Amino acid sequence: MEKDKKARVCVDPARGAVSLSVWAAEWLERRVIGEATRRNYEGFIRNHLVPRLGRKPLAGLKFVKDIYRGGAGLAASTVNDRMVMVAAIMEAAVVDKRITENPARGIRISHRDALAVDEDEVPTSAEVDLIAAHIAPRFRLTVYLQSGTGQRPSEALAFSTECRRPGYVRIRWQVSAKAHREDCQTPFVPLKHRLEKECRDVPTALFVGQEIDAHLLKWKSVPVVFTGQKGKRIRLETFFAPRQPGAGAMPSIASYGYQFKKACLSAGLVDLDGNAKYTPRSLRHFFASTALANGVPIHEVSRWLGHRSVKATVDIYGHLLPSAWDRCRDVLQRAMRPVSPDATSRPAEEASSSGSARAA
Repeated sequence: MEKDKKARVCVDPARGAVSLSVWAAEWLERRVIGEATRRNYEGFIRNHLVPRLGRKPLAGLKFVKDIYRGGAGLAASTVNDRMVMVAAIMEAAVVDKRITENPARGIRISHRDALAVDEDEVPTSAEVDLIAAHIAPRFRLTVYLQSGTGQRPSEALAFSTECRRPGYVRIRWQVSAKAHREDCQTPFVPLKHRLEKECRDVPTALFVGQEIDAHLLKWKSVPVVFTGQKGKRIRLETFFAPRQPGAGAMPSIASYGYQFKKACLSAGLVDLDGNAKYTPRSLRHFFASTALANGVPIHEVSRWLGHRSVKATVDIYGHLLPSAWDRCRDVLQRAMRPVSPDATSRPAEEASSSGSARAA
């Protein structure tokens, strides 16, 4: 203690007894930040930080890495982003001489491998049509944009006349998480893992074009003007922007998800507990699994889905490749129990002769 006093690093243990929840609230109160950022921070502290660590004193926080290694229910990128904020909270405690070191400094968790999709999460073509028939008419086209081109819900909601090309669609934008708010200045943002100038092209079957035409017969496109990330003004003739005032700038992913769930319940597509059997992501699974099951190369499907790498596609859908299973069976059979050509032809000849005998 005397040595720490001389080095001016002495910390009063009583000052470190304050709980993390109290200190986080005090830290946030001192911050000069925008209201949107403040709400974002408040939500993370309230929903993820306080329930797990809120009662612990600052001086007792030694296991932050272990607690966040599991991800706390969030994506790895989100946790790493929020850990920057946690580190700032703890660094402020160090500066205020409440603790001697920052237990959150430099902590990051690794990205998890993508989980393989369960075959029960993939609807049949008849079930896709059933969902489209029961969803709110305004969102019928999104069902076929997802199942027919593999778009994410946010990408389908951002569909515009600019996306439609002869025989394919060009996907460049997705709806922002804040697009449904009246004060949102940027309702559209670049695609996931992509820059603003980047896009991806996906071939379209005839039925997708027919559904687009049917949608435009009922609802005309709505112009939306916004400012891109580089300050350039952009105009899109959107398909799903509201046509009546006071309904926000764009439908949210949550509102589409609600309509999708409602359609599943109405169509009787429920599990044993009576919950909706599918989610909007199930339509993306339908696109990928149908293409792969019918011999479309997985690297092409990966590019159309917009995955960062083909590894993600293999991890999620690789087990749905029946041709790979057949090749594996043939290779192992030839390696372990090779059969001569005469032996393979003999059963067929015997079956043919016995069939002729029965016919006679």
